[in-house]
Amino acid sequence: MSGDLEVSALAINVTIPRELRWTDTRRGETFTLTTLNIRLLPDGHLAAKAYGRPVGGGRGTYVSFPVPDRRELAALVADAAGRAGALWAAHRGLG
Repeated sequence: MSGDLEVSALAINVTIPRELRWTDTRRGETFTLTTLNIRLLPDGHLAAKAYGRPVGGGRGTYVSFPVPDRRELAALVADAAGRAGALWAAHRGLG
């Protein structure tokens, strides 16, 4: 049966360590980016977007930001994907 299954989404959320966080501005509001959403694309590549909270406080809106091209962030994405894969592979079925 597994060969016939169509998995439509593989995504994880990862907390960005404090030392790797950055700020970005959208619609005149500055956000501190604290979370990555990492997706495994059908071709095997990874895609990532960042999310966070307004610097001025409050919930703000759920707005995605591109992940800067920084070696340490690319390593975080790769490490998180590897860790997620190991966790999925070791699943123990429905609890």
